[in-house]
Amino acid sequence: MEGINVQEIIFQFVGGLGIFLFGMKYMGDGLQKSAGDRLREILDRFTTNPFMGVLAGIIVTILLQTSSGTTVLTVGLVNAGFMTLRQAIGVIMGANIGTTVTAFIIGIEIKEYALPIIAVGAILLFFFKNKKVTYLGQTVFGFGSLFYGLKLMSTGMKPLRSLETFQDLTVSMSDQPILGVVIGTLFTVIVQSSSATIGVLQSLFEQDAIELSAALPVLFGDNIGTTITAVLAAIGTSVAAKRAAFTHVIFNVVGTTIFLLIINLYIPFISYLQDKLDLNEPMTIAFAHGIFNFTNTAIQFPFIALLAVIVTKLIPGDDVEIDQKPKHLDPIFVEQSPSLALDQAKSEVMRMGEFAYKGLEETSQYLNNHSPKHANKAMQYEEGINNLDRNITEYLVSLSSYSLTELESHKHSALIDSVRDIERIGDHFENLIELVDYKISNKVHLTEQAQEDLNDMINLTLITVKQAMKALETMDREEALAVVQKENQIDQYERSYRKKHILRMNEGVCTGPAGIVFVDIISNLERIGDHAVNIAEEVLGGKQS
Repeated sequence: MEGINVQEIIFQFVGGLGIFLFGMKYMGDGLQKSAGDRLREILDRFTTNPFMGVLAGIIVTILLQTSSGTTVLTVGLVNAGFMTLRQAIGVIMGANIGTTVTAFIIGIEIKEYALPIIAVGAILLFFFKNKKVTYLGQTVFGFGSLFYGLKLMSTGMKPLRSLETFQDLTVSMSDQPILGVVIGTLFTVIVQSSSATIGVLQSLFEQDAIELSAALPVLFGDNIGTTITAVLAAIGTSVAAKRAAFTHVIFNVVGTTIFLLIINLYIPFISYLQDKLDLNEPMTIAFAHGIFNFTNTAIQFPFIALLAVIVTKLIPGDDVEIDQKPKHLDPIFVEQSPSLALDQAKSEVMRMGEFAYKGLEETSQYLNNHSPKHANKAMQYEEGINNLDRNITEYLVSLSSYSLTELESHKHSALIDSVRDIERIGDHFENLIELVDYKISNKVHLTEQAQEDLNDMINLTLITVKQAMKALETMDREEALAVVQKENQIDQYERSYRKKHILRMNEGVCTGPAGIVFVDIISNLERIGDHAVNIAEEVLGGKQS
């Protein structure tokens, strides 16, 4: 240990790692904003088959600068019902290829210019008002920070090559590749970024602190470690989302196993490439990483269906995901038969109404038992409502350019108005969830009577919403009139319960925060009732015409 300042090594490494991670995140954010923040849409629209999923995964990962971010986004889309398991597997494979770009960027070897690059980024950030220029500045600043952090880490790790303990460890990793895999996995789990750990590996290899035979097993382990983020993101999600996250683990474990079996061939192959292409040390690791992920994808791509079957067997259970995509909006009817297109739109509006009812039902459960699964499910329904709102509105707008009869025009108008009201119902039960969240986090206690009053009002609201949708579906005037009566009762409940709660507060039975939560909840329920009666009035108006 003589001549080696351990504190300086640790400080430079930890500080450099922090700047590296910041730079990568900041650069990714800048790229994402430059792309118009449409990454979710890319994944949603361009994953029609597994091959397109791979391409989408590559693009999104390059823009995010993190495969973990892509897989977390994918898990969320599967959980929301926007993506099937097979589509998700393609995206995950693409994410593994896309993440190699960071290693190639590092391999360019421009660390000496890191500070001037940061300066250029800062100028673009602070001296220009244009948003696009600001996003470019953020990307450039992050790019420079990434290299500056890498330079600090390289400087800090330089003395390790003369440290006997570290030399013994690298020899052990060369002799026992599984040890290297374990170290790479654990390090990536801790740092939560395979790009960062591979950057560290590139620096160690550049400083001659580690041999290629020891570096490659660590590289394989880095790919396994990066899957932990998706696994954590899948906790508490649907069965389908858990399967998507577990597929990421299987994919990288299988790839690592294959390459461990051929490691004695892979090491000389990478050495051959290094000599033949005159690669520097960081670029050598980048090529090893890129070839590993590309080959792994090529090997496993034909078995996507089998992977889906395997994870389905390993993670049993009913797939309760909510299919948020429209099912009835076939564009061919718009041109060929506007009348049929209206019927299609109405079927989709009924699905949207069902989402509103079920979302409110899950919200009611959350209000009573505080179980997060009900809040998550309600928010999925709300997201589904928003998605159907956009799609149905676009469909109906495109239909408005065609000649419609007077009756069809009225039906068209009624559907557009109903879509707006259903969307607002979703917004209001989202407000209710936020109020319950506030109640839980601030330990706000409602009296037994207050809770009973809320349940009475929410149960009546549920019945009213369901009956409003039934009235719209059947165009039944009696059902619509019953909705109007129930909404009047909801209004009476709101006025009566508000007065009762003020009395409880005056008597000191109820606290101020509890009063605010209670009043806001009944106000949102009253507004839901208003939107339900708006839907019913569309039916009454239709009958009158």
